[in-house]
Amino acid sequence: MSRIPQLEAFLSDSPNDPFIQYALALEHIKSGNLQDGLKYFEGLVQQHPDYVGTYYHLAKLYIQLQMPDKAEMTYENGIAVAKKLQDQHALAELQNASLNFKLGISDD
Repeated sequence: MSRIPQLEAFLSDSPNDPFIQYALALEHIKSGNLQDGLKYFEGLVQQHPDYVGTYYHLAKLYIQLQMPDKAEMTYENGIAVAKKLQDQHALAELQNASLNFKLGISDD
């Protein structure tokens, strides 16, 4: 059962809440609506660049959409944000995913 309508209602009440946008992106991707998920993730990077969780999933989506240059750039941007925020967990996750991507290793 899709949670998209409920999340869209929440977003209408709180249009600047990055978590709701993030959850909507993930739900769209889960439902196979990759372009809608992409729209939400790209919006998050523009509107809430410090929402560090976005970068990992956006890079993965770019890989899935066969956009490797954008994936690599997204990992690099996410690593920079994680360093700025001193978020060691996100930093390690992004660095590992980026390295695996560069080595052609799937970490799914």
